[in-house]
Amino acid sequence: MNQQTIDVQALTEQVQDKIDNKTKPRGALGDLETLAMKLCLIQQTLDPQLVAPTIIVFAADHGLAREAVSAYPREVSAQMAFNILAGGAGINVLSRQHGIEVLLVDAGIDWPEDKPEGVIDHWMGPGTASCLDGDAMDAATVEACLQAGAAVVNDKVDPACTILGFGELGIGNTSSASLLMNALTDISLVDCIGPGTGLVGEGLLKKIEILTTVKESHATPQDAYEALAMFGGFEIAQMTGAMLEAYRTGKVLMVDGFVASAAFLVASKIEPGVLDNAIFCHQSGEPGHARLLNYLNATPLLNLSMRLGEGTGCAVAYPIIESAVTFLRDMASFAEAGVSTGEPENQ
Repeated sequence: MNQQTIDVQALTEQVQDKIDNKTKPRGALGDLETLAMKLCLIQQTLDPQLVAPTIIVFAADHGLAREAVSAYPREVSAQMAFNILAGGAGINVLSRQHGIEVLLVDAGIDWPEDKPEGVIDHWMGPGTASCLDGDAMDAATVEACLQAGAAVVNDKVDPACTILGFGELGIGNTSSASLLMNALTDISLVDCIGPGTGLVGEGLLKKIEILTTVKESHATPQDAYEALAMFGGFEIAQMTGAMLEAYRTGKVLMVDGFVASAAFLVASKIEPGVLDNAIFCHQSGEPGHARLLNYLNATPLLNLSMRLGEGTGCAVAYPIIESAVTFLRDMASFAEAGVSTGEPENQ
């Protein structure tokens, strides 16, 4: 990133002065002001722009999904991918509402028939191997996934795009996310595991048992790359590569829920600066997500108990990000409005 070529302190002071001189008491727009500051610093300007907003959904299957770690069968990954391509999924309707483009990347779906048209093809195979029996993928595949994710950002996203959202699809991927979170933080595995697609009672206990067995069958990974090889899905690894490339090219990153945040965790271990460009859109209903956000020292924009994935949290949060840009751009200053800057007597 080229942010070190600018005087960050000077820009921060200029942005704060612009915010404080809008026709409002200082701090009256609360977190919108914090968000406006962040956007200005990411884009290194007093006038940030949200151009060609796009959400990339990375989809893949998981070998571990053949175990009892999900309330839904593995085949649902492909079925939901078809639904996204047909425009009928949650991410489609919520993105259409706000004029956001949706791209679907096939990182490794186990298709029951010929691959449909309209999907971006970065297929690494019909799902990862089961990490219950060994590593999910090898080191060469991890590197190929990272490069594929970067290629999506560079080759498939509108070159004018300034803000990218990241979502995922894949039965079993909350298990991978939980294992990655535990491997790369000091948070216990049990505290990383949640219901995923809706496991409760004995089902959730069985998921915890299986993931505990997976952890115990692996050595502690030495770094983020090794953690991805052990536990990651193809879609998580490709999302990690895309996040890193979005950061390198100066884009705003909208991070969705638990699985996307696990991919972001991996990206942050590879390049800590990626945190500077990230907006965490919502706190998932998946219990491990709150702990992961706390670990990342991240404050989400929303908490609506959502846990659908697909990037839906990004789509719902996007108009809030728009509001931060809009007030900074269009709200009159005290001088423009002829309003006194004196503080109200009862404030």
